[in-house]
Amino acid sequence: MNIICDKSNLSEAVAAASRAVPRASSVATLGGIYMVGDKGAVTLCGYNLEMGIRTKIESDVEESGAACIPAKLLGDIIAKMPNEDVYIDVDEKDLVKIRCGKSKYRMVGFHPSEFPELPKPSCEHSISIPGNTLKSMIRQTIFSVAKVNAKPIHTGALFEIGAGKIRVVGVDGYRIAIREEPIESDEQNLHFVVPGNTLQEVCKLIPDDDKPCSINIGDRHAMFTFGKYTVISRLLEGEFLDYKSAIPKSSAETAEVSTEDLISSVERVSLIITNGLKSPVRCRFGDNEVNLSCKNETGEATDQCDIHYSGEPLRIGFNDRYLLDALQNTDCDKVRVELNGPLSPILISPMEGDSFLFVVLPVRLKEGE
Repeated sequence: MNIICDKSNLSEAVAAASRAVPRASSVATLGGIYMVGDKGAVTLCGYNLEMGIRTKIESDVEESGAACIPAKLLGDIIAKMPNEDVYIDVDEKDLVKIRCGKSKYRMVGFHPSEFPELPKPSCEHSISIPGNTLKSMIRQTIFSVAKVNAKPIHTGALFEIGAGKIRVVGVDGYRIAIREEPIESDEQNLHFVVPGNTLQEVCKLIPDDDKPCSINIGDRHAMFTFGKYTVISRLLEGEFLDYKSAIPKSSAETAEVSTEDLISSVERVSLIITNGLKSPVRCRFGDNEVNLSCKNETGEATDQCDIHYSGEPLRIGFNDRYLLDALQNTDCDKVRVELNGPLSPILISPMEGDSFLFVVLPVRLKEGE
């Protein structure tokens, strides 16, 4: 393979493909980026056996062929190159030569035939959604996807498609995040679970525009295609939480809150919370105000936030991080907070519509707190 690439385009493509390269693997070739030069373009691919990222850039291909080049070294070299064309030549013995400006490198690559082939989803189902909408849906649910859980399926987000809607759901045992949007699709009762790691990478790569992103779903894999990128991921198997049964059907009290004001109040009282000194944020809802406090061995903090609330006084506690995650991902100036007593989950939703719903479990407060 003998190719000539624009440094900027190549650097971006290498960085993207490297997101799917594992830090360590028993399969040596997975530590490389698989490259194929042919017909005026070079395709780059990284793969960790669970997720693959593929992208294509224009290139002068003087000799077509394939190569597998160590990803970290390739990325480091390209990043330090001057803004000139990059020449990459790989011979039949997998000797890699890279040249740019006055800089030259030689290294031994992996044999491309040993690089595992990316899965090809059967594509039994396919939908299309604007990229910025999908990005928003992922961002507003990924925070609630479990990082470590006894049930691996909860380390992914549930996609539900049907009745002209797409819904994404994340759960981790302490909170639920639901995001819903209308969609043009004939699919009915389609559901699948995509690993959170995959969705994080999709969210980072997908552009902030309304160009379509296609999602093709097979029995065991899903493929996201947008712009110049393709992300292929295995799907998680198992029984996802019956999240609907965990959502209170009605609410005893409702508060209307300025999102920014409440975030600021929670952040201020949370300043005394450290990793070694955990303590809940105590919220006392009263007549058009919520009083917040936090107390531990470090000290005590109190704050107050004006709200629209005329219900019965209510005292409830929260993990500060869980409450802040929900509030910071609303993208609304004001939100509705629904309460059902000190031990029931609270519901956070927009003032109008039902595009999202965040459910946060409270912390049981000790008597007298």
